Amino acid sequence: MFAYRTSRSVLTDVRTATTPLTPEQLFSAIERIGGTTGWYAHDWLWQVRGKLDEWMGGVGMSRGRPAGSDACRVNDIIDCWRVVAVERGRLLRLEAEMRLPGRAWLQFDVLAHPLGSRIRQTARFEPSPYFGRLYWYAIYPIHVIVFRGMLRGLIRAAHQPTYRSPTEISRKEECTP
Repeated sequence: MFAYRTSRSVLTDVRTATTPLTPEQLFSAIERIGGTTGWYAHDWLWQVRGKLDEWMGGVGMSRGRPAGSDACRVNDIIDCWRVVAVERGRLLRLEAEMRLPGRAWLQFDVLAHPLGSRIRQTARFEPSPYFGRLYWYAIYPIHVIVFRGMLRGLIRAAHQPTYRSPTEISRKEECTP
């Protein structure tokens, strides 16, 4: 399910899905997002966005994520995002540190559901007065593709806990004699 909301100060893209997985299984995949795992869909678009950010003097996507742990903690870096809130098994909120005409957050909420669990993926953007809305609407078609694919890929990865991104797989195959 998809919902698009707008207010005077915040533009929001909300996507939800129900899955037979437990909230813990689903949240485990959410916490692995970014870094070498990737963003579960269209990683090449994330990389393009990261390069554009670097060209504009931003952090890009090359920071990865903390080594040695899949568990997210407040202030952890995940590519171009910073973890600003975590409630284990229920919520992960990231704030964008890339150069934007405004402020952006990406949030994942997981709730128990009679059929298993329900995930809500929310992208929020607080646009700057002049170019913020123009930016949001200009990239909105790309966001539709990326966010829809990310939610589907995240659920698919939660069904397969040993998920490896296509980049990881291709790197391993290239290194094999």
